Amino acid sequence: MIAYAPIPDNVEKCATACVDAAITVHTNLGPGFKHPIYQRAFCLELDSRGIKFECEKPITVRYKQWEIPGQRVDLVVDGLVLVEIKAIPKIRKIHHSQVVSYLKTMDLRLGLIMNFNTRWLKDGLKRIVR
Repeated sequence: MIAYAPIPDNVEKCATACVDAAITVHTNLGPGFKHPIYQRAFCLELDSRGIKFECEKPITVRYKQWEIPGQRVDLVVDGLVLVEIKAIPKIRKIHHSQVVSYLKTMDLRLGLIMNFNTRWLKDGLKRIVR
């Protein structure tokens, strides 16, 4: 088993702020909307709290000596936490793998999958540490 260093306090604080904002969005909207609605509402909530973020951030995937553009991530919050927003029946292993790949590509430690298509948001939150 690989032992990782603890997640820095500023990253944990950012992740907590993200979860708090997501809970506010879910409380107000509930389940049932499509992904773009939750993504926009989440961005509006972050903005209203003065939290910096990049939405639909383009990333470049490195393959050997080549760089492959064309991939985007939903959000990067404060340059510290990757957030993937979903509105799907269930988070699957492929979603976890996707976030791990993004974290590796962006050299980030912490990602959050937020599936808003749940009765209780806590059932749709997945924390991924690299």
